[in-house]
Amino acid sequence: MSEQKIYDTIIVGAGAAGLTAALYASRRAMKTLVISQDIGGQAAMTNEIENYPGVDFIPGPELMNKFKAQAEKFGAEFAYAEVVGISKNMDEKNTPVFTLSTNTDKYVGNAVILAFGLTHRHLGVPGEKEFGGKGVSYCATCDAPLFKGRTVAVVGGGNSGVDAALLLAKMCPKVYLVHQRAEFNAEAVLVEQLKQSSVELVLNSKIKEIQGDARVQKIIVQDVNDENKTRAIDTEGVFVEIGFVVDSKLIEGLVELDPRKQIKISTDAETSQPGIFAAGDITNISFKQVVISAGWGATAALKAYEYLQKVKGFRGVSIDWGVSKKSTIMPVGGK
Repeated sequence: MSEQKIYDTIIVGAGAAGLTAALYASRRAMKTLVISQDIGGQAAMTNEIENYPGVDFIPGPELMNKFKAQAEKFGAEFAYAEVVGISKNMDEKNTPVFTLSTNTDKYVGNAVILAFGLTHRHLGVPGEKEFGGKGVSYCATCDAPLFKGRTVAVVGGGNSGVDAALLLAKMCPKVYLVHQRAEFNAEAVLVEQLKQSSVELVLNSKIKEIQGDARVQKIIVQDVNDENKTRAIDTEGVFVEIGFVVDSKLIEGLVELDPRKQIKISTDAETSQPGIFAAGDITNISFKQVVISAGWGATAALKAYEYLQKVKGFRGVSIDWGVSKKSTIMPVGGK
């Protein structure tokens, strides 16, 4: 285990919310650590982003790497690990100090920003688990090139499902899109592109089973209105793009959650636990978009800065515009 450092703020997650929080926290001269297993979150899995203000078009991974580089420029540190536990202790001033345990180390912070997003939703059908990594994928942006020239199927009817089908249609001779309804809930521009593409729509249907030998060979599709009506479709790949769920095991009992297990936050990104803030898709905000997550990440960092000033006597810097010179970080409670 490495020598333990005490950070002013520790951010869990490196998606749009977490990386923006890292930028704003480090610009306020907070000693900032970001803990994540990867960089970019869901945004990094999006092949084309066309609705980020000021940017006509940019691949998701490229935008997220820009976020990271900007945060690092102002001093944010990164630890690539999985957070497996968060505990709270009280210091000599009776204010919270948080210990974050990962699969490799432990880190201590005076404030925490939870921004670890969501996890992929699974189909829960026979064959899905068995063929994971053997034809079943949850990231078209990541794995599409591996299926070039092959027949594939996509499951989903939202933005991610339609976007995945359109991406795969550019490199695969045959793409099926399986959706439980007759209409799509994706953005109108994506649906229009889908209608003009070569993707074969399998509507009012759901996958009942994924079959194969060493790898995926076919899917069994069931009519949602008649369970006795099934269809076998030969395919070498199945891309599951049916959204995300909240993995709340890490935070249950630590902060207040809503009925969907999302973190409840105030208009200042505060949770029910003083010293812990939250931002992005893991929270109960209404819309899950990159620009919105980024905004909440900034809010969480600024509120964490205000909290440390008030509760810990933190002396940072106040920078809202322009580039600052590197500032000296005053130890908490020190001189």
